[in-house]
Amino acid sequence: MSKSKPKNKVVLRDETRIRVRFSEIDSMQVVWHGEYMRYFEDGREAFGRRYAGLSYADIAEAGFPAPVVEASLQYKRPLRINDTAVVEVSYLDSEAAKICFEYVIRRESDGEVVATGSTTQVFVDRNYELQLLQPEFY
Repeated sequence: MSKSKPKNKVVLRDETRIRVRFSEIDSMQVVWHGEYMRYFEDGREAFGRRYAGLSYADIAEAGFPAPVVEASLQYKRPLRINDTAVVEVSYLDSEAAKICFEYVIRRESDGEVVATGSTTQVFVDRNYELQLLQPEFY
């Protein structure tokens, strides 16, 4: 019997709202699939502004850029022009030198889940060398 890897614990959560613009829809009149990753990014930026020390600017100033190395996205339902998307971002605790987020995007009007996903970022130093231990500031 194989043991499953324990799931990281959610320690911080934030929500941001995004109104779907005309420029984000495709010829089928639904949000183009690539925009959902942008919504994840918008949620991650808002998360970093809310929690001091976790913004992109804070991490870069500390000398440790954190590029995204893995991303997943599952589409559930479409969003359309003028819908408001509620992007829930959950920060997952990790002992490794990485930053893990999970996302749930809901349509505000009915609470329907329209997409879920996750991203993983790793710490690199100013020379873009992978860090194996969490930076001290983090």
